[in-house]
Amino acid sequence: MCNKPAMIIREESPVYGNKLKISHSRNCDCKPTHINCMTAKEWLKSQLGVWQFTYESRDVRDKKVHPATFPIALAKKIIELFTHEGELVLDPFVGSGTTLVAANDLNRNAVGFDLQQSYIDICEKRLGQIKLFNNTQQIAIQDDACNIHNYIDPETLSLIWTSPPYANLLNRERKNKSRRDRNNEQLGKIEQYSQDPRDLGTMSLEKYTVAMGNIYESLLPLLKPKGHCVINVPDMWWENQRITIHVALIEELRKRGYELRNIIIWDRTNIVNRIGIFGWPSNYITMGVTFEYLLDFWRPSKK
Repeated sequence: MCNKPAMIIREESPVYGNKLKISHSRNCDCKPTHINCMTAKEWLKSQLGVWQFTYESRDVRDKKVHPATFPIALAKKIIELFTHEGELVLDPFVGSGTTLVAANDLNRNAVGFDLQQSYIDICEKRLGQIKLFNNTQQIAIQDDACNIHNYIDPETLSLIWTSPPYANLLNRERKNKSRRDRNNEQLGKIEQYSQDPRDLGTMSLEKYTVAMGNIYESLLPLLKPKGHCVINVPDMWWENQRITIHVALIEELRKRGYELRNIIIWDRTNIVNRIGIFGWPSNYITMGVTFEYLLDFWRPSKK
């Protein structure tokens, strides 16, 4: 079995900025009213509001490669839950390309965007390792998420799924005790995505929230009615204050026409190596690294 050719679009590509020729129609035998290909047993497991995942050998876990990756298993769960085989998935901040790998595993078409050449290079490498066993496409594009509407036709997306940059909350030195105790080269490191002024990872929470709102408002017409949009974010502590990214995004996307359907907790306790004693004995702080939010929105049906 040969490797599947990686499909990468950069600025020098002749199709850069043009509409993509990519399928978005389901190719399964499910009834028209079904929202996915799951069995009743699989559906039942997905109704639990707290999820856990484990990493596999194909996952990217090196923070020097990317500061905030997620397991392939998480992406597969979201894609399985909200799409059928053959349908089209979008990751507006594709990073290391995990969504594209998961989509290929599940026989879904997918497109991922990222500003940074280094991340598109990682996508190219990972996609180039995929064995050819289905007819779906997975495409990584080096472009601003603000320009996605130039590539994708209205009402062709069944799912928008991503873990976006967390404003400028990774753009700071790591000084906490757990990193002093661990010999993992993270003490004093700044885990930013880049210093590109267009990068959401350089923005204050206020600017970030508006920028995310602008991007997702432009994506809404591309999503099918009742198509889902899932965003993975944590909350963080900053100068002894809890920064509630998930609250900011819920409020902003509601303003932009999305309807919040569910909030799922990604319980990360099974993959956290060590937990430092933060705040003891005078300031109670819950460990942000032990859980994250999966915010599930959809585009309301037409009236």
